[in-house]
Amino acid sequence: MFTSVSARSASAYKRASVDASVEMANPHQLVTMLFEALQRTLGAASAAMAAGDVSAKCNHISSAIRILDEGFIAPLDLAKGGELAANLKNLYEYCVRRLALANAKNDPSIVEEVKQLIAPIASGWKQIDGQGPAYLKPV
Repeated sequence: MFTSVSARSASAYKRASVDASVEMANPHQLVTMLFEALQRTLGAASAAMAAGDVSAKCNHISSAIRILDEGFIAPLDLAKGGELAANLKNLYEYCVRRLALANAKNDPSIVEEVKQLIAPIASGWKQIDGQGPAYLKPV
C-alpha cells in the first residue's frame, strides 16, 4: 500500500517544522517541548487503551518511557543537583516502572497516575522560564 504524495509532503513538512523548532530552541524550551511530548504521548497511550489498539498502546508507552529515560533521567547531574536532582530521578524512574506495569496490565489508571505526577513538574518548569538551575537543563 502506498501513501499519497500529499500525505508524504505533509509528513515531511511536519518533520522539518519540528526539526527547525528544536534547532532554534534554547535548553529551557527543549525541556518544555519534552514535557509536552510526554504529555501528548501519555494521552495517546490512554486513548489507544480505550480503543483496544494494543500495538499503538505499546508504541506510545515505549515512547513515553524513552522520553523519561533519555530526556529527563539521563541529563540529570546528581553531583550538582543534590537532593532535588535525586528526587526528580526517583520520580522519573518510578514513572518508568509504572508505565511498564500499565503496559503489561493494560491499565489506563496507571497511565493517568503518571500524567498526574508529571503535570505539576511540567507546569513548574514552564513557570521558571529558563531561570532554573543548570543541573536541570539538558546537555
